[in-house]
Amino acid sequence: MWHVEESAWKARQVDQMLVRNHLSPTTICEVGCGAGEVLKSLQTLLPSDATFRGYDISPQALELARSRANERLEFKLAEIGGEDCYFDLLLVLDVIEHLEDYFSFLASIRSKGTYKIFHFPLDLSVQTVIRRNGLLKVRTHYGHLHYFTKEIALRALEDARYQVVDYFYTARATELPTRQLPRKLLNLPRRLLFAIHRDLAVKLLGGWSLLVLAR
Repeated sequence: MWHVEESAWKARQVDQMLVRNHLSPTTICEVGCGAGEVLKSLQTLLPSDATFRGYDISPQALELARSRANERLEFKLAEIGGEDCYFDLLLVLDVIEHLEDYFSFLASIRSKGTYKIFHFPLDLSVQTVIRRNGLLKVRTHYGHLHYFTKEIALRALEDARYQVVDYFYTARATELPTRQLPRKLLNLPRRLLFAIHRDLAVKLLGGWSLLVLAR
C-alpha cells in the first residue's frame, strides 16, 4: 500500500511539472519503472491519446509491472540505452542515486527523448551530516550510492550536457505518511521553516527531493 501511495504522489509531481511548463507529451517512458505504479497512476492524469512504456532490468519488478499493462501501457525487460527508441518525455525518478556510474547512464539516455524529468532525493543536509550514521542509514536502507543537494544535482545534469528548464522541491517527508517518530517530530519545523526560506529549510532539515525538467 505504501508503494502505491508513493507512486501516485510521484505521478502528481510529474503532472504538476508538465502543467506549469505547458507540455503535453504523447509518448512517455519511465526508465527504472519498477512495478509500474507511477506510469499506471500517470496514465489516469494525462490525455487519453498518450502512450506509456516502462523499462527495467529486474525480472521480478517486470513480472509485477506486466500485470498493470494495457493497450496504452507496456513494459520491457531491457536497458533503454541499447534500444532503438525515442519519446516525447523520459522519466528518471529516484534512479540516479543508485547507479555506480550515473554520468555514463545520463549520456546513454540523452538522445532517447525530447524532455526528461528527473527526481533526486536530497540526502545531504545539516541534520543528516551531523547525526550519527545519518547518511549510512540512507545507504543501508535505500541503497543510495550518491548523495545530492540541489546544486549538486543541477550541476550533474549540466555536466552531462543537459539543459535544465525548470525545477522545484517535492516534500516527500511532509506529504507522505510515516510511522517513524523522528520524522514526524521534524515535520512541523520543516513546514514552518520552508514557508519562510525554502533553500534554508532543505539544507538544514532535509526531507525534500528535487524534480527537474531538462532537455
